[in-house]
Amino acid sequence: MEIKSVPCRQSFTDTLVELAKEDKNIVAVTTDARGSVTLTKFFKELPEQAVECGIAEQDAVGIAAGLAQSGKNTFVCGPACFYVARSLEQVKVDVAYSQNPVKILGVSGGVAYGALGATHHSLHDIAVLRTFPGMNVFLPCDARQTRKLVQKLVKFPEAGYVRVGRNAVPDVYENDDFEFELGKATTLLEGDDLTIIGCGETVYHCLEAGKKLHAEGIKARVLDMHTLKPADEEAILKAARETGKILTVEEHSMYGGLGGIVAELTAQHCPVKMRILGIPDENVVHGKPLEIFHHYKLDAEGIYATAKELIK
Repeated sequence: MEIKSVPCRQSFTDTLVELAKEDKNIVAVTTDARGSVTLTKFFKELPEQAVECGIAEQDAVGIAAGLAQSGKNTFVCGPACFYVARSLEQVKVDVAYSQNPVKILGVSGGVAYGALGATHHSLHDIAVLRTFPGMNVFLPCDARQTRKLVQKLVKFPEAGYVRVGRNAVPDVYENDDFEFELGKATTLLEGDDLTIIGCGETVYHCLEAGKKLHAEGIKARVLDMHTLKPADEEAILKAARETGKILTVEEHSMYGGLGGIVAELTAQHCPVKMRILGIPDENVVHGKPLEIFHHYKLDAEGIYATAKELIK
């Protein structure tokens, strides 16, 4: 498989640098994470638009909120595990409750830290942040989609959380000629036998599994749910009505994430047979991210096998 040489985190910050050169109102805030976030170029080329807070995520969120309150277009960037745990109160109160349109970039999300274990995983972020009124949640799947997301976010008038991984990921979109709209899922494969819905780095694996199913005559619909809040309810219910079976796949706890969003909606409006692939209620096994994906059936092989079971 072809791997992009640019991880989503670098696509995000490279795009932000380009836009910030044209708009001096854009400010980047970070917490001793220039390297891991890939903000070194931003700080070097736009020092007057960059704020370094040191290892102080709670302060960083408060500072970002204050800058937004004063009219700055603020992006606060750092490891996802810290911004959705250590500084969660500030995200809730200073950003969401106070209606400050800060954009939070959480890098190395999900199981991207691999062998560092549960202390560094962020597998609860979707579940928690989607309960905050005024907070939007986005998980792009590859570098090209990440670039389009940043271009939208600089004009987006509300708070947002973006989770990306650490390493380069396979291309889902082979060129820039694709539609991207916040809150609207992208259909990657059409089908009416079942629907597979992924978000973030699971999308590529969903697509590969869908292609394998199509090759066997099983018409799987594959949706890229890049926006988790507001989720595309229309696309979910359409899939439920037309395919009757839904498999969700997420690099997140099985509780409260993408699977929860789909289950809550379909249970109330169009109940269907459903399976949720995610991380179960246990501390994650140690390993490289793709090894962890394989262990929990979040890779193409596991998704394919689960889909076959679902349509029996």
